[in-house]
Amino acid sequence: MIRRSVNTLQRWDHKSRLPAKRTTSNQRYYTYNDYLRVLGREPRERHIYAYLRVSSPAQKSDLTNQHIAVKQFCIAAGKEVAEYLQDVGSGLNYKHKNFLRLIEKIKQGEMSEIVIA
Repeated sequence: MIRRSVNTLQRWDHKSRLPAKRTTSNQRYYTYNDYLRVLGREPRERHIYAYLRVSSPAQKSDLTNQHIAVKQFCIAAGKEVAEYLQDVGSGLNYKHKNFLRLIEKIKQGEMSEIVIA
């Protein structure tokens, strides 16, 4: 993506110009934020969002249960959710207001992670 050789990336890693992260098998990898820094751009602040949905108004009370379950999961995983988005309606489609907000957040690079119930 940055048009540099493996040798250059290894050299940059050794000189701490572009420190690599490591997998469990010791392979180097880089994040999107690393990529932006190489290009001279400042990474955007990104957040975790949770998306909750039920199929019908009769299941609206299940949204509360989903919210509690997702919140407990995120707390246990040490993840701080910036916003819980929820919709009522069957199927994932482009008619759900909060689903569209979620897509916009992804497109604008505001999201680091999503938790879907």
